[in-house]
Amino acid sequence: MIIGLLIGGVLQGQQLIQNSRVKQAVKDLNGTAAATFAYQDRYGRVPGDDGPTATVQARGASWNSANIGGDADGTLEITLAQTFTGAGEGGPFWRQLKASGFISDDPTDTGVAALPSNSWGGLLGVTVDVMGGGLSDNKVCLSQVPGAAAIAIDGGLDDGSGATGSVRATPGTSGVNTAPTNTVMGGGGVYSEDNVYTLCYRM
Repeated sequence: MIIGLLIGGVLQGQQLIQNSRVKQAVKDLNGTAAATFAYQDRYGRVPGDDGPTATVQARGASWNSANIGGDADGTLEITLAQTFTGAGEGGPFWRQLKASGFISDDPTDTGVAALPSNSWGGLLGVTVDVMGGGLSDNKVCLSQVPGAAAIAIDGGLDDGSGATGSVRATPGTSGVNTAPTNTVMGGGGVYSEDNVYTLCYRM
């Protein structure tokens, strides 16, 4: 009986940890979207595209980092391959949100270091390219999401299918920040708890 109670306690503890990670991931996705809209309201531009660098640096000390500005052409430019690298306007996207105070962290971080980490040791990234078989517009993405967590995230934010809706999934790899692709998730959009996914959420 004691062994059974111990096993039950361990399993319950693991479930609580998993639930906490899922809640934090949902908070990260919604928080990034909210920060993006708040930035647009304040500055009239999409974070990452705001610029040039000299213009945004003039806003104050928190903005005084290299390559913080975008090209100010009205379009956020981050390809699928750049989602988790900080390349393109991905680095400026996160640096500008940090410098403006909408998210916390060091606005001088560059490259991959500019991207926040997620609940499973992966990253948060942003892309504008179409992914998941047709999900367009600006998207915030999570890498290295376990299947069980993907089920909970998509079910909580969207329709529960990785092939439709505002949350889409493409195959990922544990320990690797796999960029999303523009392919429709197989299996009719049904998540497998045995797999790892990259999830993207339209902001």
